[in-house]
Amino acid sequence: MATQTARRPNLSLPTILIGVGLFFLLSLAGCMTSVIDAGQRGVLFSTFSGTKMDAVYNEGLQIVWPWQQMIEYEVRVQNSNEQLSVLSSNGATIAMDVSVRYSPDPQRLPLLHATYGQGYYERLVQPVVRSVAREVVGQFEPEELYSTRREELQDQIEERVSRQIGDQYITLSDILIRDVELPAQVRQAIESKLQEEQRAQQVQFSIEREQLEAERKRIEAEGQATFQRLITESLSDRYLEFEGIQATRELAESDNAKVVIVGGGDSGLPIILGDQ
Repeated sequence: MATQTARRPNLSLPTILIGVGLFFLLSLAGCMTSVIDAGQRGVLFSTFSGTKMDAVYNEGLQIVWPWQQMIEYEVRVQNSNEQLSVLSSNGATIAMDVSVRYSPDPQRLPLLHATYGQGYYERLVQPVVRSVAREVVGQFEPEELYSTRREELQDQIEERVSRQIGDQYITLSDILIRDVELPAQVRQAIESKLQEEQRAQQVQFSIEREQLEAERKRIEAEGQATFQRLITESLSDRYLEFEGIQATRELAESDNAKVVIVGGGDSGLPIILGDQ
């Protein structure tokens, strides 16, 4: 029985090259696209030429060669919280919770990437915020931070941070002081002082109220005295006789029983006797 040998497929060189090329292209197909998410922008970095400085890539699908890398940046307003420990003007340790809101300039992302990279907050914003906070808080007393001047402190920190960061591809929206925590002993002393001030204000209010009441009574008494003096000076004998005659006439015309004796009084006025 004759032995049959298996036939090997006869592949030509062009076929082999085409197959290898297709395999290579299919392998790289997934590496040639990049999707930039909503609220982000892209910066293109090439292994051969570095950061592409004249282009910022928008949201959506972008073509990227294997030797290139699309680096994404969040361009929406971001928030970072800083837990700070700083000293007041009298050396008391103040714990502060500060919120920093910021965003990169979308049109200058290549410059930001080449200068600071994706860690630009840690390299640029954070050190400035911490340095400025220590500098500004050192000008305030603890009780001022606790009550009356917290808004002023916040405004000063924000203004100085914005000035120091300057035109470095970042927009600082605002800086908010969320909490200020003083040492327990200092806080108790401040609260006691505030309570004493409130009590003093209450006492002062009571004194002023009593003074106003005394002044009101004095003015009322003077008014009554002036009124009585004016009435007394205006009551002459003839005026009183006239009023007596008028009263006698009204009484005589009333329905009540009475006896009128004309000229019976010391003043010459009628004397009226009678009962209802």
